[in-house]
Amino acid sequence: MHIAEGFLPPLHAVAWGAASAPFVLHGVRALTREVKANPESTLLLGAAGAFTFVLSALKIPSVTGSCSHPTGTGLGAILFRPPVMAVLGTITLLFQALLLAHGGLTTLGANVFSMAVAGPWAGYAVYRLLRGTRAPLMVAVFFGAFFADLVTYCVTSVQLALAFPDQATGFTGSLVKFGEIFALTQIPLAVSEGLLTVLVVRLLMQSSKSDLIRLGVAKLTSGKANQEATVR
Repeated sequence: MHIAEGFLPPLHAVAWGAASAPFVLHGVRALTREVKANPESTLLLGAAGAFTFVLSALKIPSVTGSCSHPTGTGLGAILFRPPVMAVLGTITLLFQALLLAHGGLTTLGANVFSMAVAGPWAGYAVYRLLRGTRAPLMVAVFFGAFFADLVTYCVTSVQLALAFPDQATGFTGSLVKFGEIFALTQIPLAVSEGLLTVLVVRLLMQSSKSDLIRLGVAKLTSGKANQEATVR
């Protein structure tokens, strides 16, 4: 991840593009609704997109035709939900393919599915599960970002294993090989991304807490809530 230009067989590239398209189209509608309903979200949306762009542009060579890096998608998924992150992630991947030769146009669909669809949904699911069990916010943020990163690479391993099954052990053997290679760099990167995302959310709690409350990430303290009720 990102899978390089021309690395996937044409049929696989088309299939992953078709699989990603509904999520991106749904995300466009979700993003449009968010901007129309809350124009003040524009700055934070831009920040979430920039966070993803910068982190996912940090390449660490991992295996021929691919690389390891943070993804940055957990933050956007937590703040704006996974459909919006599908759009932000697609824009990020498109610009990286065109401007940085990072990924490619033929493999855009596969990269979108792993980094902008599967990763954000997995991270958000873990985040919501932990919040549902009343885990501290920062614990939920850490594991949300951690799994958004890690699941991206699990899906990439599946994509590569489907495209290049091992001659002796088939899909399973190839999946194990790709997974083992990615794990050497990706597990430490996922931990680092989780910690960085926690730091960013802490900073947002100080500078933009009202936005986090509106987005449902943070909650009003009891004292603040009582004060607002009195004013009303």
